[in-house]
Amino acid sequence: MKKILVVVFCFITCLLQAQETTIQKPEYVIIVNDSIVSMDKVNHYAQTGYIKAMHKGVSEEEMSRLREKLGPRVGDDRRFIMLITLLTEEEKKQRDSQPKPAVQPVHPVDEGYILKKNDPAADFTVEMLSGGKIRLSDLRGKVVLVNFWATWCAPCIMEFHEIPSRILTPFRNKEFVFLPISIGEARHLVEKTMADLKKKGIDFNAALDPDKTVWNKYGKASIPKNFLIDQNGVIRYVSTGYGENKVVQLSEEIKKLLKL
Repeated sequence: MKKILVVVFCFITCLLQAQETTIQKPEYVIIVNDSIVSMDKVNHYAQTGYIKAMHKGVSEEEMSRLREKLGPRVGDDRRFIMLITLLTEEEKKQRDSQPKPAVQPVHPVDEGYILKKNDPAADFTVEMLSGGKIRLSDLRGKVVLVNFWATWCAPCIMEFHEIPSRILTPFRNKEFVFLPISIGEARHLVEKTMADLKKKGIDFNAALDPDKTVWNKYGKASIPKNFLIDQNGVIRYVSTGYGENKVVQLSEEIKKLLKL
């Protein structure tokens, strides 16, 4: 009886641990003057006007240099390195001495949509990474989330870390299809990124758009871009970029279309 209780206890414990397991999203490693700093420090530099430039992502050569200088703390993903350059004291004085620019009128931001909400979704056929092809019009009757991304895009990868729990699991066995399309990249680059993501528990098929044929029908400029298409092939929701609660909002819009 004791052995049975131990086995049952272990089973329940393992089950609870599995349910509590979440995919850890990557965080930016922030580097200022070859030193790793906190976001609080960055906010201080911003408030005091010392930030000269900010770049996200580095080259392989720069990543190797940073690893050699700073060690393993820089991590292993060059997409999530944030380099910040500060003004020198002389540059700061010169900037502060300049007259303040006149306030410019605020113009609507062009987020780069070729197709917008309530437009019919342009049909396309894409080759899948696992083989075979998918034609969008063949998915009529289902809700389709078309996601445009690239392997070099850190916000895209951030977004993918939320997709399993926010999108794939809740709508499994529903009339829903998630269709992420890699734009402008060779198959081997997409294969490597998807294999790396799979090791973290992020496992889904992806489509290829190496010459941007599909992308050029839908959008331009920033990615990730999401187009949520209803059962009749009409775009009902669009979003650009990754940010707090954006994937949550996508999930809510999918629920509306599925009437859940």
